[in-house]
Amino acid sequence: MTIPSSTNPVCADGSFKNAMPSYFYLPPLDVSAAFPQATPASTFPPSASDYFQFDDLLTAEEQAIRKKVRECMEKEIAPIMTEYWEKAKFPFHVIPKLGALHIAGGTIKGYGCPGLSITGSAIATAEVARVDASCSTFILVHSSLAMLTIALCGSEAQKQKYLPSLAQFQTVACWALTEPDYGSDASALKTTATKVEGGWILEGQKRWIGNSTFADVLVVFARNAATNQINGFIIKKDAPGLTVTKIENKIGLRIVQNGDIVMRKVFVPDEDRIAGVNSFQDTNKVLAVSRIMVAWQPIGISMGIYDMCHRYLTERKQFGAPLAAYQISQQKLVQMLGNIQAMILVGWRLCKLYESGKMTPGHASLGKSWITLRARETAALGRELLGGNGILADFLVAKAFCDLEPIYTYEGTYDINTLITGREVTGFASFKPVAQRSRL
Repeated sequence: MTIPSSTNPVCADGSFKNAMPSYFYLPPLDVSAAFPQATPASTFPPSASDYFQFDDLLTAEEQAIRKKVRECMEKEIAPIMTEYWEKAKFPFHVIPKLGALHIAGGTIKGYGCPGLSITGSAIATAEVARVDASCSTFILVHSSLAMLTIALCGSEAQKQKYLPSLAQFQTVACWALTEPDYGSDASALKTTATKVEGGWILEGQKRWIGNSTFADVLVVFARNAATNQINGFIIKKDAPGLTVTKIENKIGLRIVQNGDIVMRKVFVPDEDRIAGVNSFQDTNKVLAVSRIMVAWQPIGISMGIYDMCHRYLTERKQFGAPLAAYQISQQKLVQMLGNIQAMILVGWRLCKLYESGKMTPGHASLGKSWITLRARETAALGRELLGGNGILADFLVAKAFCDLEPIYTYEGTYDINTLITGREVTGFASFKPVAQRSRL
């Protein structure tokens, strides 16, 4: 028997006996028509989360960055984000609009980069994440990992060659450290780089690499076969022996195109060896900044969740009154608001510690781990407040709830970041189990 479908509603014998009724093929109602009592996130809610007036702590330039990024995200990204998130596709047409914000490159000075303060770059990250976490991850990988590696560790020729086009988003970059067998234990990576005449041969595999399926420039880390130390390399997307395939079936950051990278005898010329990366410790120069940016992602996501819930509770009515009028709703909303104030202040302090040269790896790790923990709590409360609509991406919270999960994990899981801080405050490293004594 032929199973009826929208394109073939007729059975094999030519009858309509087992065909679905016609209403089965109707497209879904637009969410605004199906649920007119509350406004979906495609029309983004006004900002309502700055209860302690954090904006007063920002410079005029940082306030201008916040305003510019917020307006762009609400106008250009909010109307399309749910559609692309559902399809797990990237909206390539918005890249020029993101480039026009002039935030790629963040704190990098020169080479067409904006030279923002670390706080200004963090604010931009939060404002992008407030509307869409995937877009913020796309920018973070491109800017705070790949571009920053070239800026901090690359040669002058590499900076001149790559940074100007990356700063304008005329080209896109990714950053490949994680491997299938080495996630938290990234320093043990086994991708190899072997010196040959005129360059290097790279062999190995990378996984979970954001932007990699369409990146023009890949910053890749591999183990020097001669020294056994970690080195950095720049690979072009069309390099022979390089293949990149998309990782499917993610439940979070679905717009981000994460990929598996396989390198089979990929030749990298000497001029694309990143000379300033000679050990795994050299990656910490980059991770110190990027971990601050990652900490500001959940701050921004939580701001968006709160803004959405704040509007929803005033619009949605049950038992003859707006949900905002009920004590239990207010209690949860205020708990979310308190979380956000604390998260913002921790993030702001991280920026100031970095600017003064006082920030340690433990500071950055505690900030990232604690902020993501509070953000998960905030998202869970927001999901409760929206009831049934709390599982619809149309109302942001469900989408943000899922997007927080990979952020909780990447750039150091909650547990690994806790251990980094724990090592700093106790003097004992506890990343590996203590060898058991043999039994007598």
